[in-house]
Amino acid sequence: MYKIEEVSNGVCASQGFYADGISAGLKANAAKDMAFIYSDAECKIASVFTTNKMTAAPIRHFRAKGEFKTNFVLINAKNANAMTGKAGIKDIDEILSHCSEDVINPLMSSTGVIGVRLPKQKIIDGMRLFDLSVKNPNAAANAIMTTDTFSKEKAFKITFEDGSSFIIGAMAKGAGMINPAMATMLCFITTDALVSKDEMQEILDEVTLTTFNAASVDGDTSTNDTVMLLANAKSKTYQREAFKEALHKIMLFLAQEMVRDGEGATKLVTYKVTGAKDNKEAEKVAKALSDSLLVKTALYGEDPNWGRIASTVGAAGVEANEETLSISFNDLCVYDKGQLLFDGTMEEKASQVMKLDRFTISCDLGIANGVFTSYGCDLGHEYVKINADYRT
Repeated sequence: MYKIEEVSNGVCASQGFYADGISAGLKANAAKDMAFIYSDAECKIASVFTTNKMTAAPIRHFRAKGEFKTNFVLINAKNANAMTGKAGIKDIDEILSHCSEDVINPLMSSTGVIGVRLPKQKIIDGMRLFDLSVKNPNAAANAIMTTDTFSKEKAFKITFEDGSSFIIGAMAKGAGMINPAMATMLCFITTDALVSKDEMQEILDEVTLTTFNAASVDGDTSTNDTVMLLANAKSKTYQREAFKEALHKIMLFLAQEMVRDGEGATKLVTYKVTGAKDNKEAEKVAKALSDSLLVKTALYGEDPNWGRIASTVGAAGVEANEETLSISFNDLCVYDKGQLLFDGTMEEKASQVMKLDRFTISCDLGIANGVFTSYGCDLGHEYVKINADYRT
């Protein structure tokens, strides 16, 4: 038996981890724009990266290393270091050559504008402001934000009956270019659990499928998507079931926070698909719903247009039939296996659901037992405004 309880301090909650955020002049108005995560013991690493073929330089730099351990990650905002070719990788090597002697196999991660070389000197100068003995996770979480309106952090302590324990903590950024193939997002997870590299990679891959890969803001997949899990083993404690459960809780929370913070978003919507031919077909439907611009704009207008839901289900390329389909907004069934239930009274009740900032749209395909849940948001004027002048 074990207990999972929330604790403070994000990526610094686990033993031996430190983090901070500083201003290097990459953002205007002296806003924080660079962060680090440091462990006083070397870490095993598990990772999941973007499926975008135009992979950013930091990811290609990571992959070129092969098998290795690290204890330091440098993160910058404002510049993605993507579409910068071999020069972008050389820039990373030059920047990381200025790390302190306490650092082992340093890594870099970037977010921001694509197609611009890193401002190397500003970043190198900024690194001189780092104090590796500082635990300031909130400053780090703020520094990596781009169009985010709030920072995203979470940590859990897992305690066993014999008193032993380990901690998992995380921070993330992401609000736009978020699509079910991972989001435009960076997520850094730290743990002091005594877990093997192979096992934590297996668990991370599995948990990503139902968390970050189930989130959509606008249907676009970034060049820089990164989930990185660092484990320094300092607790000398581990149990697979507990680790997976706590990791899922953290990653699901962060995925939902990204959707809730979607550029201009006013609603977080859960799409619960059941009764599909199999789980894969349920996933196709759920992601089609969370991606659909027609559905998103109906959400923004608070229009309970269940016909758009039905149409999206039918266009998802899966086995579906109007005679077996049921659609509900929260617990309110608006269409049931060919029966039109949407009269004036029903529409008013459905409209009240649509005014909530969080609700669930459920679709039972009535075919078999396949299930999947995805997460999405609405899309309105503010999204267009933010993205029309992103580079300025």
